[in-house]
Amino acid sequence: MPLIDRVACRDVPFLMGTDARTGRWAGSADSSEYRGTRELPPRPGYKNGFRRITTALLLAAGAGKRLLPRTNGSPKCLTEVCGVPILGRLLSCLVEEGFERLVVVVGHRGDQVREYLESHACGLQIHCIDCRAYATTNNIYSFWLAREHIQAPFVLIESDLVFESRLLGLLRTSNRIAVARLRSPMHGTTVSFDDSGRVEAFAVGAFNGARRPYKTVNLYSLSLPLWQEVRRRLEQRIDSGRVHDYYEVVFADMAAEGLLPFRAVHFDDGRWCEIDTPDDLVVAEQLFSVPQSTLGPLPAERSR
Repeated sequence: MPLIDRVACRDVPFLMGTDARTGRWAGSADSSEYRGTRELPPRPGYKNGFRRITTALLLAAGAGKRLLPRTNGSPKCLTEVCGVPILGRLLSCLVEEGFERLVVVVGHRGDQVREYLESHACGLQIHCIDCRAYATTNNIYSFWLAREHIQAPFVLIESDLVFESRLLGLLRTSNRIAVARLRSPMHGTTVSFDDSGRVEAFAVGAFNGARRPYKTVNLYSLSLPLWQEVRRRLEQRIDSGRVHDYYEVVFADMAAEGLLPFRAVHFDDGRWCEIDTPDDLVVAEQLFSVPQSTLGPLPAERSR
C-alpha cells in the first residue's frame, strides 16, 4: 500500500446523520426482464451472491491518556502517523474498500472530530453520536450508545488502529474477527479457535492458557442476528450499571456459552498497529514510512 499523503475521496457530498444508501440492484432472477439461462451481471457490493458489508462503527470517545503528550489538545484519532491522522487513514481505507456509511461515537474533544469528518467525509454518509460520559465510562458504553443507529451488518473499529486497506476488506463478510499471532510485547484481549475455526475461548486482558492463542486486532464484523444478541447483552450490562466494562466481556461470555460465531481473519501478513503509547506510535511510523511495494511480505514479528 503506497504511503498515504492525502485521503482518497469520492465526489459525493458530505451527509451528516443520514441513512445509508440502500445499494439496491434493479435486476433479479425472478424479474420480468430475466429470461433463459444468461448470467446476471455482477451486483455492486456483492461477492459470491452475498451482500458485502457497507457500514462501519467507529468508537472514538476516549481521551487517549496513555499517548500523552501527543494527545495534548487533540483527540487520539487525530494523532498523525507519517503526517496523516489515524482518522484520515481510516476514511481512506473505508472508501477504498467500498464502505458507504460510518457511524462514529465521539467524546473527548468531539468537536474536533466532527470538524475533521465534515471536511474529509470523502462521500461517506456519516452520523456522529455524542458520548458525554466518556470520562466516567468504558468502551462498552460507547458501543451501547450506537444501538439505535446500527440496523445493518457492520464492521466495528476502534479509533487507535492503523492498517492497510486490503486488510479491512477481509472483514466485509459478516461474523469475522481480525487476529494476529500472539507475540511479545503484545497485550490485551486474546482468542483461540477450535479445529473447525470457530472461537473456542475469548479472554479479556490476558492469555487464559487456551491452545493456539491469538491477539485480537479490535476489528470485528457482525451480522444482524449476532448484533441483536450482542445488543441485548449490552443493554443488560448497562442496565445493571456495568458501564466500566470492556465490550469484549460480552464476546467472552458468548464464547463461553458456545454462541460466538466469529471466524478468524489473519493480519500477520499485512501492516497494522494498535497505537496506545508513544512507543506504539514509533512502531507505526516505522511500518508506514515505506511503501508496501518495496517491503515484500511482512515478517510476523513486526505486527503488534
